Parts: sequence; C-alpha cells; structure tokens
Amino acid sequence: MIDLHTHCFFSDGELVPAEHVRRVEVLGYEAIAITDHADSSNIDFILPRIIKAATDMNRYSITRLLAGVELTHVPLELMDELTRYARKLGAEIVVAHGETVVEPVRPGTNRAALKAGVDLLAHPGLITVEDARLAAEKGIMLELSGRKGHSLTNGHVAKMAEKCGAKLAVNADAHGPGDFLTPDMARIVALGAGLTLERYEQIRRDMADFVGAICR
Repeated sequence: MIDLHTHCFFSDGELVPAEHVRRVEVLGYEAIAITDHADSSNIDFILPRIIKAATDMNRYSITRLLAGVELTHVPLELMDELTRYARKLGAEIVVAHGETVVEPVRPGTNRAALKAGVDLLAHPGLITVEDARLAAEKGIMLELSGRKGHSLTNGHVAKMAEKCGAKLAVNADAHGPGDFLTPDMARIVALGAGLTLERYEQIRRDMADFVGAICR
C-alpha cells in the first residue's frame, strides 16, 4: 500500500507524524506522504518540520515517509510560485487541493495547479477534458479519493483520466486513525469509480514508480 495524500496535526490532522507512520506501518504500507494544508502563510513552517519527521522516521520505520504539502485554496496567481517554493524547501511531493464539489474552491485552480507542475491534483471534482489532457501531458496524477464528499466525483475523474490517458492515484486523504485505507478499501475505491482490477494494478505500479524515483 502507498498513499500520497494524508494530513497530520501540522494542519487539520489528528496525529503526530510518528504515530501517523506507525498506524500505517502495522497495516503493511510501503510508503505514505504527509501533505499538510499550506498556503503562503505557513508553508515555511510546516514543511521543514515534516522533513525533520521524515528524516528521523526513515531511519527506523519500515514504511517510507515522504515529506510534502497540499497547496490549499491559494490564489491562482500564487500556485506556480508556491509550487516552486515548496520544492526549494525540500518537498518530495507537491499536492494541489483541486476543485472538489464540496468546497468553494476557486474555478481555475485545477488548471493553475497543472500548469505549475504539481505532482498530484487531489480530488479534482468535475475536471474538464482539457485539464485531464494537460495532466496526461505533464504526467501529473489525478486523485481518486477515499474521503467522504471528495469521493462523489471519482467516477467522473476516472472517466476523464481514461479518456485522456492521465495517471491516477488512489489516496485516503486521511486526517485521523480511522481514515487510512486498507488494501481492500483502496481496491473498492478504484472499482467503485468504474475501473477494472487490471487498471487498479497499473495505478499501484504508477504510485510505486513515483515513490521509487524519489527514493533513488
């Protein structure tokens, strides 16, 4: 199991990074990313601390911890700047909070994030064909979410990804101990979005390749 989008207590999650990693270690996770919510006000506060946690945890834990951020509700004009800044600070993964249908995300956020070259567009809602094509061109993963509310448009996201050849990722968007996906639930998220088991296995390989490229 790999999950590229979760939150600890540096934003709105419940756990310190050490317990966060331990919870998924016992579930058999190979890797997990902590990607706490960030904008220009806090990115330079939370990211160094997640990096410190990853440095320490990766010395002792079986599960690899990736340090990242989720750029959340940021002005479209700042998306590129903050993406570059996150990478400068050492982010191993940059996630953008996409245009979920259950929050008032500014229209155009999906496009701005894709143009900025984030690694993962989280819960992109009713993503357009044009934006799905851009994700495919840039190799940016589109998320199928296991989180209540965000998951409402998983079927649409999967359809657009399949039509345009975009990569997909299945993530929990976990905020607390009860949110982490088991292997069975992750499979259900993919199959429930209309994908085949074979396609889900490809998603797992793509996520593993992403982690592998970071760990080289």
